[in-house]
Amino acid sequence: MRIIIQRVKEASVHIADVEPQGIETGLLLFLGIGAEDSEEDIEWLVPKIVQMRIFPDQEGKMNLDITQAGGSFLVISQFTLHASTRKGNRPSFIKAARPEVAIPLYDRFIDILAQRSGCPVRSGIFGADMQVHLQNDGPVTIIIDSQQRE
Repeated sequence: MRIIIQRVKEASVHIADVEPQGIETGLLLFLGIGAEDSEEDIEWLVPKIVQMRIFPDQEGKMNLDITQAGGSFLVISQFTLHASTRKGNRPSFIKAARPEVAIPLYDRFIDILAQRSGCPVRSGIFGADMQVHLQNDGPVTIIIDSQQRE
């Protein structure tokens, strides 16, 4: 799984004919699920994200995690995070998981994130045409790939 984590002051997702989902202070998570990913990747990623100390404390230092900061999550599916640009000018998405694999993992990721964090979790709709609006805070942007655990 590849995930882009952005600390935000606010973020929302708009999908035709669906009520917009949004958060204020929190983390916007763009989640790309690869063909090789499994629930084991979720179990590794979720604690890292929940416990990541990237919110400012009273002195302005990044010492607080999302629960300490009173934040929320907005999770957006993003298969394009698995784009291969090695050949030509048109990206290949062959490494992205097919919907029959990705959708259950996406849903499971959201469930486990909500359970383990205790924070509100909003989300987009897998495979939908979405417009994401955000006000990045910092900016703080972190990329994690569960297949390259550092």
